[in-house]
Amino acid sequence: MSGFLKEFRDFAMKGNVVDLAIGVVIGAAFGKIVDSIVGDIFMPMIGFVTGGLDFSNYYLALSGNVKPGMAYEEAKKVGAVIGYGNFITVAVSFVIIAWVLFLVVQAINRLKREQAAAAVPAAPAGPTKEEQLLTEIRDLLKNR
Repeated sequence: MSGFLKEFRDFAMKGNVVDLAIGVVIGAAFGKIVDSIVGDIFMPMIGFVTGGLDFSNYYLALSGNVKPGMAYEEAKKVGAVIGYGNFITVAVSFVIIAWVLFLVVQAINRLKREQAAAAVPAAPAGPTKEEQLLTEIRDLLKNR
């Protein structure tokens, strides 16, 4: 049984598994930040530009129990509704996340290119003294 536990520990402590776990935790926190940016900054600005529209309360009532003018959350409790305003908010959130991730990947790729360019050794200016001496010895041996 201890061999199984050792194998599991080795698997769980591999770099990829730990990196993935860290990525999931950071991603969840990043998702909350994006939700706040969308809900608290972008959607109110969009509402202001469009004349005070609040997308979060846009829905299509599918049930006769839903009274006109009800808030979306209340309408969901009363009957079936299609919350297209909520969908618009989630779509804006997705676009923002995709844009930020694109910028992050672009920055990482730029850093990798810069590191790769810096890692390429420059061609030597000429043979070292040791190489010159070895070349002379080779030529002397060849001429004998």
